[in-house]
Amino acid sequence: QVQLVESGGGFVQAGGSLRLSCAASGRTSSVYVMGWFRQAPGKEREIVAGISWSGGYTYYADSVKGRFTISRENAKNTVYLQMNSLKPEDTAIYYCAARRNFDVVTTTRAYDYWGQGTQVTVSS
Repeated sequence: QVQLVESGGGFVQAGGSLRLSCAASGRTSSVYVMGWFRQAPGKEREIVAGISWSGGYTYYADSVKGRFTISRENAKNTVYLQMNSLKPEDTAIYYCAARRNFDVVTTTRAYDYWGQGTQVTVSS
């Protein structure tokens, strides 16, 4: 089993920045791809960004390209999401997810472990 714990969410004004962290513990050697997802009220959970084991490949949803950056420190079993130029439509619960395969994919069902989520609220 792998446990994921997110931190860094909060309340910010439009145009501001937040940095989310996700710390993994347990059998971390069994997971490779990490992803950040979000779910707004009344909407389905959607991928925000994904990163390969080496960090050499990253994926971003069109809505966050150029504003968000995903990164990871394998030695610390931690993945980050730097969020800049935040907009009210970025308001959601943000979830960290881990996948036991090497390819970065965008569907929620492809990820094997999930964190509890952290709330991000952006005011206009």
